[in-house]
Amino acid sequence: MAEEHQHGQEMSDEDKKIMMEQNINITRNLSNIKYKIAVMSGKGGVGKSTVAVNLAQVFNAMGLKTALYDVDIHGPNVPKMLGIENESLNVKGNKLIPVETDDGILVASMAFLLENKGSPVIWRGPQKTGAIRQLISDVAWGNIDVMIFDNPPGTGDEPLTVLQMIPDLDAAVMVTTPSSVSEEDVIKCVGMTKLLKIDNIGLVENMSYFECPHCNEKINLFGDSKGKEFSEAMEVDYLGDLPFRTSVSESADEYDTPIVKSDPDSDAAKEFIKIAEEIQKRYMNKD
Repeated sequence: MAEEHQHGQEMSDEDKKIMMEQNINITRNLSNIKYKIAVMSGKGGVGKSTVAVNLAQVFNAMGLKTALYDVDIHGPNVPKMLGIENESLNVKGNKLIPVETDDGILVASMAFLLENKGSPVIWRGPQKTGAIRQLISDVAWGNIDVMIFDNPPGTGDEPLTVLQMIPDLDAAVMVTTPSSVSEEDVIKCVGMTKLLKIDNIGLVENMSYFECPHCNEKINLFGDSKGKEFSEAMEVDYLGDLPFRTSVSESADEYDTPIVKSDPDSDAAKEFIKIAEEIQKRYMNKD
């Protein structure tokens, strides 16, 4: 059966050549990355990107050369969270040079390719898939100890492309909240991941509780915390829980620095470190 391009059109010889070269570049780039971790969620608004950027910050602080790939085509937030939203990918030869944070984390995101940050990206599936493949293929990542793929929520084209493109993914980290809606959606996300034969799946429960600044009482804003029981029911690893932080949404000035860097003594920062250590212990054990 002939290979087909989008809309059922048969691929030209030139398209086939480009695809073959891209596959070679993807394989080469991925081979230079020791550990590959996908951060995922069943629904939006659960703090998935917050988890991704803070884990990247912790791994980097551990002395691991860290990269962060913002896979979200329609709402790329990672550059804003790291305070590098005004940067762009530079071109050197036929390669794109990733943006590097002050701490040395390498970042690629669709946000760097948009002329106007407020412009919507209105693409169908094949266009999104092509863009994701191109950033993996054309970015000069170099040798990386750990790369975190921050996927958009759900089970659509973007997370599916990442999971299929990386046959040796070391782990998928699911982010949920105590709400039943979030749990129902993450079940679907876990189901998709298992269908793709990815065995290492961990769960992080975000917004698990709110600690009152006046009395220090822990309040369950979104229902009782049951992340451990939920992970056991899905037969995935429980990695830990995170408190609800009002400072994340108070101002853009506070939003552009990961909490593990801006407030390292906070409970949230300490929990992120524990979760990163748990991920390292469970999934990052290559010689």
